[in-house]
Amino acid sequence: MKKLIYLILTVFILVSCNAGTEDQPLTGSKWGELRNGSAEDVVSSEVMYWSGESRPGSATHFYDFEAVNGNKSLTIFSDSPSYGRWYNKVNLKPWSRYRFTAYVKTEDLEPARERGAAIRIDGMDVEPADFTGDNDWSLVEYEFETGNNDAAIVSCVLSLDGQASGRAWFDDMKFELLSEEDISTSFVIDAASKNEEISEYIYGQFIEHLGRCIYGGIWAEMLKDRKFYYMPGERQSPWKLKGDEPVLRAETGDPFVGEHAPCLVLNNDDPVLYQDELGLLDGMNYEGRIVLKADRGIKNVKVKLTADDYSEEVLIEALKAGYSKYPLAFSSTVFTHNASLEISAEGRGRLYIGTLSLMPADNVNGFRKDVLALLKELDSPVYRWPGGNFVSGYDWKDGIGPRDKRPPRKNPAWTGVEHNDVGMHEFIQLCRLLDTEPYIAVNAGLGGVEQARQQVEYCNGDADTPMGRLRAKNGDPEAWNVEWWSIGNEMYGGWQLGHMSTDEFVEKHNAFAGAMRSVDPDISLVAVGEVGDWDEMILANCADNMDLISEHFYRQDWHGGGLMTHVLQIPRAIKGKADAHRRYREEIPGLADKNIRICMDEYNYWYGPHIYGELGTRYFMRDAMGIAAGMNEFYRQSDIIYMANYAQTVNVIGAIKTNTTHSVMASTGQVLKLYRAQYGKTPVSVSGETRPLDVTAALTAGSDTLVISAVNPTWEEVQFDIDIQNAAAGDGALQWSITAPDDMAYNEPGKPESVVIDGPVEFTGNNSFKVDPVSINIFRIPLK
Repeated sequence: MKKLIYLILTVFILVSCNAGTEDQPLTGSKWGELRNGSAEDVVSSEVMYWSGESRPGSATHFYDFEAVNGNKSLTIFSDSPSYGRWYNKVNLKPWSRYRFTAYVKTEDLEPARERGAAIRIDGMDVEPADFTGDNDWSLVEYEFETGNNDAAIVSCVLSLDGQASGRAWFDDMKFELLSEEDISTSFVIDAASKNEEISEYIYGQFIEHLGRCIYGGIWAEMLKDRKFYYMPGERQSPWKLKGDEPVLRAETGDPFVGEHAPCLVLNNDDPVLYQDELGLLDGMNYEGRIVLKADRGIKNVKVKLTADDYSEEVLIEALKAGYSKYPLAFSSTVFTHNASLEISAEGRGRLYIGTLSLMPADNVNGFRKDVLALLKELDSPVYRWPGGNFVSGYDWKDGIGPRDKRPPRKNPAWTGVEHNDVGMHEFIQLCRLLDTEPYIAVNAGLGGVEQARQQVEYCNGDADTPMGRLRAKNGDPEAWNVEWWSIGNEMYGGWQLGHMSTDEFVEKHNAFAGAMRSVDPDISLVAVGEVGDWDEMILANCADNMDLISEHFYRQDWHGGGLMTHVLQIPRAIKGKADAHRRYREEIPGLADKNIRICMDEYNYWYGPHIYGELGTRYFMRDAMGIAAGMNEFYRQSDIIYMANYAQTVNVIGAIKTNTTHSVMASTGQVLKLYRAQYGKTPVSVSGETRPLDVTAALTAGSDTLVISAVNPTWEEVQFDIDIQNAAAGDGALQWSITAPDDMAYNEPGKPESVVIDGPVEFTGNNSFKVDPVSINIFRIPLK
């Protein structure tokens, strides 16, 4: 009977126990307060503040009426080895000591391996006690230091090793603050104690053919699948048909581009091919083209742009038997995100649609004007392209030649269609528009040495070389002189197209490097890196054929409730990479003399729902603070980290977010914009008590201004004194701050910004400073 009650409860509880997730912030709780630690608070079968983690074949999570105190407790059971976990978050004071107490009971608990049921304190240095077999209510007690963490996750698990069968109960869980450090923030900046200059390449960006980064982001094309990789009507196609039994065929014998063209068969009826969810701005002109061929019986074609309270039509007559291009032009009088472009015709016969295009008339060489403006605000000195995982299946020759004739492909690494509208020439044009340097990754996955050699020749070869002639034929007679090249992407990973062992890739890297430098010996090469055995092998065997070695990392919000803990993930990851490479210089013979530095060419947070297309996450103020703290760590590691490329600039996990009509600088973009514009060039030492802030300082290029970065990842205002040594502060100090209503504020396209840059404002505090809670701050102090 008791087991039946368990099963009935499970029907309700498994629906509700996952209402909270580790990606949600913990707000409204006091320091050390584990909410509902005795599971007494249950609403509609939901155990408030607790979440049960479900996996295939996982155990059952519910509450029970057996308890140490009160009437209820948490419990997990399974008749077969399964994974089971309840979890809850708690805010803890950093730099404090706590005692945790709880009670655990087990029945027939058999772990699949060794360790049984337990309560973990995730994020803290605690070795939990575990229980197997039958145990009555038993007290567990841990004492621990929080360090610079301000949150933990309490995890009640069926087994510390993963799986177990049997039953476990957990009750009366609580934290007690035993002691806390009394911190008085005050530090010394020595303007004469300098580190190596900060490379401007630290402010690099990375754009990839993924989701809405290029198409639907930087590129102004409004139509999806404009070359009909998918036939209209197919599930993956954005094109739809309407009308009285419309007839559509795939023309494969003579398509304009790709493997087929849609063919409408008309019999004096009126089928319509259309695409909706297009964005229009009131007062904006739109321009484009359509490529058609038609039987003699087709009288005319109508291309209509329509929305509520707006409709405009382009009439095309005198159609030709061969594919011909016809211009399109519209002037919108509405603002909408759900306009449609419709294609219809009159007459009898076949109408072939080769391709079509539609862009806002204010596009700049095919790029969105509003997005370009934000990219210019970022002022990044280098852009990495085209991937990422994408590059391991990319043929760069697909992206050259007349744009309408470039073949559409299935994206080799991600979902969606690769239109090949943005290829080598467009990327170089983008770099020119932004006054930035190109950094090109070659396909070392499924691609070969000759493909890479030709790509370098296409970019850097004179117009009398075979590939240089092809470049000139495609519109650019002058060589581009691209300096930065990477050989492959993440070739250590099983997810990578063409993945191979380290031994195999050592040979491949060296072969690629030799071939590429045979064309241009002055190029700078970046090798694929990954801390561990891979790095050690690459650095020991390829050091003569590289200038930098790449490292990538992403961090999630697994500790969602703790602001400081969340923020520190980024600088900790950067420091971990730098520390590893310092060890390599000590351990690998001759490596230190080569001074091969790190190119952190992918880094960011990566979590949350995909709001802006594939991998299109939203970034909050707390993420901005992590990126700011990450910039501080890059500055500390200026002698070993030479380049860093924030991934992936627009939409996806990017610094700029767009919809079909508007764009906005995301919270993390505000940081990159501010620090690029205002931070100094030469790091100087900071000593003393900087806690709880993350602080760095640097001199400007002329050493006439001291710049201080102070990130406050706490909920309180922090006041502090600074002793500036070997320099004297002058008048006219300025302060910039990035602030928001709270740590979960974000910026959204088309709406007023919530995460904003305030300043500059004149600062008159002499050597006494203060920063707001949850804020990012830059101080610029003129020196006498």
